[in-house]
Amino acid sequence: MTEFAAVNTLASPHLLFLLLAALVIIPFAWLRAVEKPMRYAIIKIFNVAVNLGLNVFFLVYLKDLAEEYSFFRSIYVEDFKISYVFISNLIASGLTLLLMLPFYFRISFTFDSVLWRKMLSYGFPILIAGIAFSVNEVFDRILLDRLLPQDIAREQIGAYSACYKLAMFMTLFATAFRLGIEPFFFSHSSEENATTTYARITNYFVILGSLILLGVIVFADLLKILIIKDSAYWEAMEIVPLILLANLFLGIYHNLSVWYKVTDRTKFGGYISLAGAAVTIALNLYLIPKIGYTGSAIATLAAYGLMMILSYYYGRKYYKVPYDMTRIGAYLLVSITFSIISFYFFRGNYFVGIPLLLIFMGVIYYFEKDQILRIIQS
Repeated sequence: MTEFAAVNTLASPHLLFLLLAALVIIPFAWLRAVEKPMRYAIIKIFNVAVNLGLNVFFLVYLKDLAEEYSFFRSIYVEDFKISYVFISNLIASGLTLLLMLPFYFRISFTFDSVLWRKMLSYGFPILIAGIAFSVNEVFDRILLDRLLPQDIAREQIGAYSACYKLAMFMTLFATAFRLGIEPFFFSHSSEENATTTYARITNYFVILGSLILLGVIVFADLLKILIIKDSAYWEAMEIVPLILLANLFLGIYHNLSVWYKVTDRTKFGGYISLAGAAVTIALNLYLIPKIGYTGSAIATLAAYGLMMILSYYYGRKYYKVPYDMTRIGAYLLVSITFSIISFYFFRGNYFVGIPLLLIFMGVIYYFEKDQILRIIQS
């Protein structure tokens, strides 16, 4: 059986996997809403562990076990690798759903037409925003493939995607922060000092994000050895500061976007994401033929930077949050300046990079020591 045929035979299980993944979205959202992050994290980690373990079993060990034991021979299929990945996802999602089933047994199923219309009004713009966000995330690879000669495109996509991985530190931080803080935003939206709280949280995010930006850039050449195994891809390291900063801007945007979520103006989220997608497409079309993957990195930075600025601008009009822009701007400026010095002028020189990182940490402590001590004591 060829892998193509195997994929076709597993079309239905693949759709079943999507169904199972969809069914756990609501229970996971409920765990976030009722602020149960530990249970949320444990189940998520369980899902990843099962998925990873099954993939390792099917792709690494099953063939050897099938040669020795008849039981494993009965479940082993030659050239079935892609389908084994689908099966691993299906099993992991099924077990996750079993853990979430008690949620469905505790609720009564009724159809509320008024609520349905409110959900559509609130959620449809977010759907559009999600599609536009997908354009920002993946369209650069598509255009690299289409706009460059085939042999060059393959090399550039490989190098670009490999070095893009170094942004995962920022992406993981921003994603974890957003998953944890969004329920808090909604649950505290009716409080008298809600906007002050939102401003303080955004300040914390910028501090931590700026620290991660500088830290990853200072140690980028050590991290590339651990994360990017093929040294041929290291040629694209020049994009790392741009992609890291772009993902920091995206994280700030998600924090700033609280205004259109708590005021039910989600259409602005759609407009802003579409603007970002337009910038992504336009700059990629213009820059890729001239400078290749560097143009894609610049386009990503410009798109997320624009989304951040637009969200702040419209937020001031419809739901004013008293952000300390002087302090936020100062932290960003110092972090970006030190990152430029470390990466573009003294790259690999830790006698310069590490002191810059320590100085930045000292600046943070000097201005935020009261808040830091309060958090530690609590």
